[in-house]
Amino acid sequence: MIVFGSHSHKGNKLDADGLVADKCNQNLWVYTADCLPIFFADKRTRNVAVLHCGRKGLEKRIIKNLVKILDNLGTSREDLLAAIGPSISKKNYFVDKKTLKEFYRETENKELTLFLSKTEKIFYFSKLNNLKKQNLNQIDLRRCAYKQLLNENILDTNIDISNLCTYELKNEFNSWRRTRTMSRQWNFICS
Repeated sequence: MIVFGSHSHKGNKLDADGLVADKCNQNLWVYTADCLPIFFADKRTRNVAVLHCGRKGLEKRIIKNLVKILDNLGTSREDLLAAIGPSISKKNYFVDKKTLKEFYRETENKELTLFLSKTEKIFYFSKLNNLKKQNLNQIDLRRCAYKQLLNENILDTNIDISNLCTYELKNEFNSWRRTRTMSRQWNFICS
């Protein structure tokens, strides 16, 4: 669910995976552990938004839904900046074969497939040789989010992706997959 910032009030917890600023000088906060914090800012209108985006959010096309909301607020795709913050890296995110197939089925569509060559698909979803016995596979959430941003006609030059891995950087980030902690990092953007 994506909501407007004015719908969240001090002391009121709101269950949503996306926030859109609908007033000037709003601070939008989202907390993540291994999921992607994705920030959006319009250079011209100064509209801003933030997403908590994991595997399920990518499957539900939360990026597309947010960009539609920004379109309705007058944002131009040429002016839209997107930044993907620290999150779990592909080499540390393992899922079973059934989850991999479901993710691939849900996130792929005709437009997205046009961007993916066979080589990229191997990079995008690859099975590790040393984990074949466990039947685990890797998913690259960042790469999928990047492709979905491109699919929404956000310019490649307007997309920034952090290479910081929440799983690997034990002293800097909390990671659900590393320690099953309930602690998170807070991410924010200001309008």
